[in-house]
Amino acid sequence: MAAIKATGAQAVHPGYGFLSENRNFAAALEAAGVVFIGPPSPAIEAMGDKITSKKIAQEAGVSTVPGYMGLIADADEAVKISAQIGYPVMIKASAGGGGKGMRIAWNDAEAREGFQSSKNEAAASFGDDRIFIEKFVTQPRHIEIQVLADKHGNCVYLHERECSIQRRNQKVIEEAPSPFLDEATRKAMGEQACALARAVGYTSAGTVEFIVDGNRNFYFLEMNTRLQVEHPVTELITGVDLVEQMIRVANGEPLPFTQQDLKINGWAMESRLYAEDPYRNFLPSIGRLTRYRPPVEGKTDRGGIVRNDTGVYEGGEISMFYDPMIAKLCTWAPTREEAIAGNITTAFIAEEYPEGFQGATLDEVTLRRVAAAAAAMNRVAEIRRTRISGTMDNHSRRVGDDWMVSLQGEVYAVQIAADPNGSTVTFADGQALRVESDWTPGQPLARVWVEGTVLAIKVGKVPMGFRMRLRGADLKVHVRTPRQHALAGLMLEKAPPDTSKYLLCPMPGLVVKINVGVGEEVQEGQALATVEAMKMENILKAERKGVVKAVKASAGASLKVDDVILEFE
Repeated sequence: MAAIKATGAQAVHPGYGFLSENRNFAAALEAAGVVFIGPPSPAIEAMGDKITSKKIAQEAGVSTVPGYMGLIADADEAVKISAQIGYPVMIKASAGGGGKGMRIAWNDAEAREGFQSSKNEAAASFGDDRIFIEKFVTQPRHIEIQVLADKHGNCVYLHERECSIQRRNQKVIEEAPSPFLDEATRKAMGEQACALARAVGYTSAGTVEFIVDGNRNFYFLEMNTRLQVEHPVTELITGVDLVEQMIRVANGEPLPFTQQDLKINGWAMESRLYAEDPYRNFLPSIGRLTRYRPPVEGKTDRGGIVRNDTGVYEGGEISMFYDPMIAKLCTWAPTREEAIAGNITTAFIAEEYPEGFQGATLDEVTLRRVAAAAAAMNRVAEIRRTRISGTMDNHSRRVGDDWMVSLQGEVYAVQIAADPNGSTVTFADGQALRVESDWTPGQPLARVWVEGTVLAIKVGKVPMGFRMRLRGADLKVHVRTPRQHALAGLMLEKAPPDTSKYLLCPMPGLVVKINVGVGEEVQEGQALATVEAMKMENILKAERKGVVKAVKASAGASLKVDDVILEFE
């Protein structure tokens, strides 16, 4: 409000953070005579409360998920209601959004624990700790309808977005249109979304979210009374600038198109970039952004479009106080390749990596190509190293042709024949691969052509080789002379430290609660502590039975990764 007063702004677009759904902010603007570029505050209030919005949706003839819409007093009542609805259930914050204050419970213990965590997250994020419970639809797809309404009674839907690839109930990949919907379902969902918007006197852009099961039955989830993070994919397939239309609607202008004018053109996808560690179950990760190379925006050579919405820069700090999303990479093309994640649900990541993400394993063909690339790149690095050290002349050390390449548990003996345009790398079984690249040592990204196939590899240096990352694989690639390889085989493996007697902090965060004390016996799966990071609560549980020997942290403490919280006997 101070910024508005200082600038003399006539209107405010609140973006798509939580401020955009804050009815108090909208009311403060109204009191100051400043236009809020968004829906009326009564609509924000009605739809911002999940309990109220579900009741309104039912009255408007919108299909809804079975559940308990009354306020829930405590964990005991939550367990009782969950059992009546039938597990699994979704425990949700009434004022929630962005995946905050949501837990899935499959039994009484999880319902009790999830109720308290959802309540805590809701209070911290929204200042409102009211909780409700509804049936969790298994194998669900998350599909939402974009609506746009003016102040003259016109409302249209700009088709759908599918947001089924998620983790922690937050979206990761969004696309428009959905590969799952047929035209009849799309029309029914769109018409119900507009009916709900009219029921609350909605104007401006908004989104009605649905859960859709495998038989295309759909159920109202919530309405987001704001522009959403994933709005670019809708803009890319419709050609409608949603922000422009929001401004025009706020200025009292009628919509310049009807439902019949809105066609689907091509396909668009949005990939959210998160500061997270997939090797730690996608936990938030903070620190300095040491490398950030976003793609060039605009039209591509192949007729596509690239758009990158971001707010970070190389060298900037990723803080524990904000959501871990740092960019949205959007792409558009005339068609959707069938190979791109067509068979998806909101459990996609959990199903793909049931034991957690450990990195991809490359097939034999790709592994050999990487080995050939590493050998050729190592030769370039060796030549440079000898020249820098001043030992490279006609009579000094020559870079050899025979090398041993070790990666992903495999060892390849190779021989390199170099020429001005590249190298031919021959394996012990006689296979020869042609390698060409303009990579120079120190560059963090290498584009290498192996037998005409391009590999885009993130490259880092390790002793006697490289750290190479491509296609989900994270490899330590050692390139050694035969003598070095033989000696390396005699080296003892460094054993990792034994941390089995400690509960370590899995991420930088704030200790919210310690559940146990010294001398207490704990059981496998028992909640031991709660740590908050990037607006999300994480409950740390016992991996095995044990007795607490010492408590090393207390509520309110800020911890680093792997700081000790508890020690066991």
